[in-house]
Amino acid sequence: MIAIIDYGMGNLRSVEKGFERAGVSARIVREPEEADRAGGVVLPGVGAFADAMENLRKTGMDLAVKRAAADGRPLLGICLGLQLLFEASEEWGYSEGLGIFPGLVRRLPEGLKVPHMGWNQVRFKGFHPIFEGVPDNSSFYFVHSYYVDPEGDAIKAGVTDYGIEFTSAVAHKNIAAIQFHPEKSSALGLRILRNFGGIVERC
Repeated sequence: MIAIIDYGMGNLRSVEKGFERAGVSARIVREPEEADRAGGVVLPGVGAFADAMENLRKTGMDLAVKRAAADGRPLLGICLGLQLLFEASEEWGYSEGLGIFPGLVRRLPEGLKVPHMGWNQVRFKGFHPIFEGVPDNSSFYFVHSYYVDPEGDAIKAGVTDYGIEFTSAVAHKNIAAIQFHPEKSSALGLRILRNFGGIVERC
């Protein structure tokens, strides 16, 4: 079973429906123990970084996500869920994140239309099985005002141009995370969700 973590930060049902359309069994969970029993974990979310971290800590889901990462279970971060995996964010000051990946979350530069909203291309760097069958320079649907700035290039799995080149996907071993919304990205987005389901099945 794939657990979609509910920590009060939106778009859960659309992610669950995305997995349904991809033919993958996934359900929303509200207790850390449920996430601990899952074969794979999804951390979605939209909204403010600091509020999200506060909610994760209140529910104990922050530790559940860290356990999934440490246990080697497949973990997928989507949009805000990608950003939360990093050490900290500059949004509304300085807020500590989960610290699974080194690096910061930064605001898109002045002069750009924010939020970055709509379809944009992702250029893949290296290979991770979650992107199997997805052509390079494919377009996906974005809605965000902040982006991740990883420490070094080792975990960068995809980049996108929007005034600057920013990291739009990261991957390392059992963890993959994306800034765009696969559940809103038509057939190729569903392919990514289907690939994640396949990774969970093989583990």
